[in-house]
Amino acid sequence: MKVSIFGSTGSIGVSTLDVIEHVNTEMEGEIEIDTLVAGNNCELIVEQALKFRPANVVLRDETCLDQLRSALSSEGITCAVGESAVLEAAVRPVDKVMAAISGTSGLLPTWKTVEAGIDILLANKEAMVCAGPLLKDLARKSGASIIPVDSEHNAIFQCLEEGNGIREVVLTASGGPFLKASIEEMAAATPAKALAHPNWAMGAKNSLDSATMMNKGLELIEAVYLFEIEQSFIDVVVHPQSIIHSMVSYADGSCIAQLGVPDMKTPIAYALSAPSRYPTSVKTLSLVELGQLDFMAPDRDRFPAIDLARRAADAGMAGTSVYNAANEFAGYAFLQNRCGFLEIAEIVEFCLNQALDTVIAEMPHTISTIDDVLQITDLVSTWVDQRLGFTNGKRSHVAGR
Repeated sequence: MKVSIFGSTGSIGVSTLDVIEHVNTEMEGEIEIDTLVAGNNCELIVEQALKFRPANVVLRDETCLDQLRSALSSEGITCAVGESAVLEAAVRPVDKVMAAISGTSGLLPTWKTVEAGIDILLANKEAMVCAGPLLKDLARKSGASIIPVDSEHNAIFQCLEEGNGIREVVLTASGGPFLKASIEEMAAATPAKALAHPNWAMGAKNSLDSATMMNKGLELIEAVYLFEIEQSFIDVVVHPQSIIHSMVSYADGSCIAQLGVPDMKTPIAYALSAPSRYPTSVKTLSLVELGQLDFMAPDRDRFPAIDLARRAADAGMAGTSVYNAANEFAGYAFLQNRCGFLEIAEIVEFCLNQALDTVIAEMPHTISTIDDVLQITDLVSTWVDQRLGFTNGKRSHVAGR
C-alpha cells in the first residue's frame, strides 16, 4: 500500500510514521511512503525523509527549498515548496492520504485529495467541520472513502452497524487539564497550563481545544456531518480516564463501545488497515489495572463550547464554519497572550452572534463551494480582530492562512 502523509512533523504525523515503522517490521514492505508534507519544520522532515525514504518531500514554507535540496537531493528524493506544491502532492496517485495538517490550512489539500478519488484518513477535523456536506458529496462523486482518525470518530466508525436503528451516539471527553478547576483558576490560566493534557500527547491546537472543550464541540459537528446524524442524537459525557472513546446505542437497548488505552497509534493503525487490523506497539488494555471508570456530565457553565457547537450545527455550514474559524483564531490569540482563556469561548459566541443574529451582506449564508467557506473564514478573522481591539488592519493573531 502506498501512502502520503500531510502534516508529517506534527503529533499525528509522527505517530503515523511510528505505526508504519512497526507494521513494516512485522509485515515487511507492507506500506510504502510516497510523499511527506509539512509546514516549516525543515529539520524534522529531513530526518524523517532520511529514515523512511519517501519519493517526495514538500514544505509549505518557500524559504526552505535550498535547505531541503542540500540535505535530500543527493538521496534521490524530490523536494518542493509552496502552497502549489502542497496541492500537487495531494493528488499524487497513492492508495491513501493521511490528512493531518492542523486547522483550516488543511482544508484545500483535503478537498483536492477527495476530488481525485483517493481514500483519505481524516485527522484534520476542521475540514469536516467547515465543509462536511460538500466533502461528503464530493466523495460520493469521486469514489473516495473518508475514514476518521480522531479517536472518538474512529471509535464510532468501528461501532456503527449499517441498517440498524441508532438511538444515540455518545462522545466521551477527558475534561482536559481544567476538569476540576474553578472559574477563577480558568480565568488566570496560562498557555502552558492549558496545553498540559492529562492523558493524550497532542499538538498545541488540539491540546488547547481539549482544555476549552472546543474539541468536543468540533467533534460533535464532525460527527453530524461525517455520519449524517442530527446533533440532537449526539451526547457528550466526561470520562476522565479516556478509555472508552465513543459509544453507539441502538433501538434494541444495546450499547456498543470501543475501548483502548489513550494512544493515537490505535485509531491511526485502524484507519490505515480497515476493516482489517495492523499490529501496533500499543499495550493491551487491562481493566483490572484500571479498577474503575468514571463518567459525569460536562459543566455547561464553565465549558460553553458544546452548547455553542449545537447552535452552530443547527445553523448549517455557515454556522459551523464560523464556529471553527472563530475558535482557531481566538485560540491562537490566547497562545500569543493576546486574550484570556475564558475569552476564547466568548469570542466564538460573539462571532456566532455576528453571523447568525445579524444580516451580514458579505457573508454567504448558503454554502455551496469551498470559496464560500474561505470567505467566511476571512470574514471571521476581521470579527476576531474587532473583538480583540485590533483596528489597524493587522492580523497578528491569525494562524494558518
